[in-house]
Amino acid sequence: MAGRVTLSKFMDWIISRNPGETEFHQAVYEVARNVIPFVREYPVYAKIKVLERMAEPGRVISFRVVWADDNNELHVNRGYRVQFNNSIGPYKGGIRFHPSVNQSVLKFLGFEQTFRTRSPAFPWAAAREAPTSIPRAAASTRS
Repeated sequence: MAGRVTLSKFMDWIISRNPGETEFHQAVYEVARNVIPFVREYPVYAKIKVLERMAEPGRVISFRVVWADDNNELHVNRGYRVQFNNSIGPYKGGIRFHPSVNQSVLKFLGFEQTFRTRSPAFPWAAAREAPTSIPRAAASTRS
């Protein structure tokens, strides 16, 4: 992204790099609309690409989760771990068992946690992980 930073240009860049990830787009939009005026006022932050660095995960890991249901039938699901920033401490992680979990949701949660955990009293960075599509009956036995 070259030239003057605008919310529209920045979001076009985010959407082109992360197509179909609407939850993640929304999270980035909410932060960017508040940060862009600051970046315009202090161009050094545009020069060092602070917005681009904030919105790009450090790592996205996809993995397989194999599990057996109550009838002993095996299922294979996909899980993700998304890590954004560990500059002030280790990544914060978690596991979610829900059919609606996908990479976009985990990127949204990890991105959001980056800003929720930025406190000297709680110096953790952000990451989220989750296997997808484990039915509620199976998930309820894993509390």
